[in-house]
Amino acid sequence: MIRARATTLTAVILTVIAAACATTTDSPTPGTSSERGDPQRILDKFDVQGHRGARGLKPENTLPAFEAALDLGVSTLELDLHFTADGEVVISHDPVIDPAKCGLRPGAPAGIPDPDDAETSPSELAIRTMTAQDIQWFVCDRNPDPGKFPQQTSDPTAVAGDNFAMVTLDQLIDFVQEYASSETKTEEQRNNARSVVFNVETKRKANDPARIGDGFDGVNAGPFEIRLLEIINDRQIRGRVIVQSFDLRSIRAINAVDPSIRLSALTSDGSIRLAEYAAAGATIWSPRASTVTADLVTQAHALGLAVIPWTVNETDEIDRLTAMGVDGIITDLPGLFVGR
Repeated sequence: MIRARATTLTAVILTVIAAACATTTDSPTPGTSSERGDPQRILDKFDVQGHRGARGLKPENTLPAFEAALDLGVSTLELDLHFTADGEVVISHDPVIDPAKCGLRPGAPAGIPDPDDAETSPSELAIRTMTAQDIQWFVCDRNPDPGKFPQQTSDPTAVAGDNFAMVTLDQLIDFVQEYASSETKTEEQRNNARSVVFNVETKRKANDPARIGDGFDGVNAGPFEIRLLEIINDRQIRGRVIVQSFDLRSIRAINAVDPSIRLSALTSDGSIRLAEYAAAGATIWSPRASTVTADLVTQAHALGLAVIPWTVNETDEIDRLTAMGVDGIITDLPGLFVGR
């Protein structure tokens, strides 16, 4: 069920700030070394993050993908967020429904665009034009790149079954709670689900101000960030959440409203400005794995930034990064790394 929103942005901000003052987070604390005996790190525990759930095993950002990641014991579920027409936070990497990933469930009401219809335009498939109820008519059980993800299947899982519908962040939190009480899982799996972290990416882009479409001014938290903070507050997951973005404006805006939220600066290629990320409120730097060097890891740690590269799917790459002292990895194949 979609939860009711606060009537004004001001009310939400005040609620979030009050909760931040009253809540003690249980985020990882700095340590002198990891439990694994690897080089010095910022985090006490090496963080294995399931990228879009476990994209290498199940269709991305779906409940079965998150279940597969939980089955493998990830410490963090990594996922992407967009914003619907009725102001709900939905899990999707793309701003539009991608027919390579999603089709339309039979029985959809008139007006729901069909991704497989050649006459459907991309603008009709924009998530921002649909409600949270609309997006749940899309079934995202397709593998867009079998060559890259040969192990990915759409077979049902024990808890999610064959539910490959697009879901809201609220629904994912409900699902993790259901998983944590499922008798189909081991005690270790259930216990891990009770503490698993949600690393959620706001899919803003600095060079595309209209990408989310909520009127964000680039400085103040937009309706998208405010709704996200409201969910974090309402669902009491403050100590179990990281908000990440490639757009530092989004990080700064969230930090201005609630500085207790853990933030991560994502980077791809180009110049790396570690001090700027820390000044924006980030405590994590998540770079493209190929751009990481031992010197950058040392510099990041000196600034109090944990280093968690993406997307690492090869064991020799994790060995290279581990030798540099990174604090975790984001991977499509968490089974390669959990317990290493």
